[in-house]
Amino acid sequence: MPLTMNKDVFITCAVTGSGGTQDRSPHVPRSPKEIAESAIDAAKAGAAIVHCHVRDPETGKPSRDPALYREVTERIRDASVDAVLNLTAGMGGDMVFGPTESPLPLQAGTDMGGATNRMEHVADCLPEICTLDCGTMNFAEADYVMTNTPGMLRAMGQMMTDLGVCPEIEAFDTGHLWFARELVKEGVLNSPALVQLCMGVPWGAPNDLNTFMAMVNNVPTDWNWSAFSLGRDQMAYVAASVLAGGNVRVGLEDNLWLGKGQLATNAQLVERAVTIIENMGARVIGPDEVRAKLGLTKRAPRAR
Repeated sequence: MPLTMNKDVFITCAVTGSGGTQDRSPHVPRSPKEIAESAIDAAKAGAAIVHCHVRDPETGKPSRDPALYREVTERIRDASVDAVLNLTAGMGGDMVFGPTESPLPLQAGTDMGGATNRMEHVADCLPEICTLDCGTMNFAEADYVMTNTPGMLRAMGQMMTDLGVCPEIEAFDTGHLWFARELVKEGVLNSPALVQLCMGVPWGAPNDLNTFMAMVNNVPTDWNWSAFSLGRDQMAYVAASVLAGGNVRVGLEDNLWLGKGQLATNAQLVERAVTIIENMGARVIGPDEVRAKLGLTKRAPRAR
């Protein structure tokens, strides 16, 4: 695929994630109020899309509580600044194995839900976008596996399509893109699809540029895509993604730092991304243009 720079770029801010970062920076939001306020600040700074997980307000640990998602959704929807809402649907596929000589029974930290259970908050909150982690992989920790079987992905993907919520395909390796194309071929997902290329996450696709371009070249040319990398490479991938024709993602889910010794806020990371994009001669687009580009419709949560 020849390089064609993207001149109209949207920014996604991944606000808080589900990693164990809650005690590493005071800027990582925990409560629904904090998460929504951080998302709103990111939108004011230039993020068209805000990607939200929720956490236990007391411990900061990741949560799947639909009530927490509902509060985050309503706070963002009621804000004076507009943003496209993207909720994770990646939780509930966590398997933690025991020692190598006795991997079963599964250990503390395992959280396996059925498709309907994993989609409960999406069906209730009706965000414009939700994520679909399009494969199973060993994920950083020694005995933790992020589990998304083909059957689970077909079931969850069909639910997203039926709800009118746009799936953001999270691709951590080329095989995930292969299966995403199969889901579109089968009619489970609509085309053109939306993809997030997740670079440098152990043990998925490493974030060297050759691997990155292999990922880019496996995205159908009429699909929309973004990319990100972790930590110190986050801003480098803002430039790389725009140059390769994509959009960008930044935020505290993927990187806590603005510079050496300087902890970042989500708004600061978005502001830095805006500066890079505009200095490259591209334009940062807002939520209305993103909705038109991706065919999204903003909706209120379901009435109770």
